[in-house]
Amino acid sequence: MTKPAQTIGDLRTVVSDKELRRAIRQANVLGLPIGSEASRDRTRSDLERDFLRLCKRHRLPTPEVNVRIGSYLVDFLWRERRLVVETDGYRYHRGRQAFEDDRSRDLDLRSKGYDVLHFSYRQVSREPERVAAVVRGALSP
Repeated sequence: MTKPAQTIGDLRTVVSDKELRRAIRQANVLGLPIGSEASRDRTRSDLERDFLRLCKRHRLPTPEVNVRIGSYLVDFLWRERRLVVETDGYRYHRGRQAFEDDRSRDLDLRSKGYDVLHFSYRQVSREPERVAAVVRGALSP
């Protein structure tokens, strides 16, 4: 049994850079002590990291990342505008149960006064200008 920081260090020699980044982000989200290896952006997936880069590239206000609203962990939050953005990769959002869970969560968040936007991997990667324009519009007073 090793400490989380040692496990991350050991992974450096046996996994790809992408897998290592994912392990660091997951450890960070779980609050595991991994020292200087911690991901500063709190993302849990490459899609979330890509969306955060999109925000920066298009000069959108920086959102909070992976924060709780009640019992829900939302991908991105602009608290003052009550805007939630969910980035939905097909791998984790396919199937009836995932579909129903997402709709139920959206309904609960909307009942609490939040607007919820969903963007797919393809939208974030292939239509960044369009995604940025929609987010910018939702953030406008």
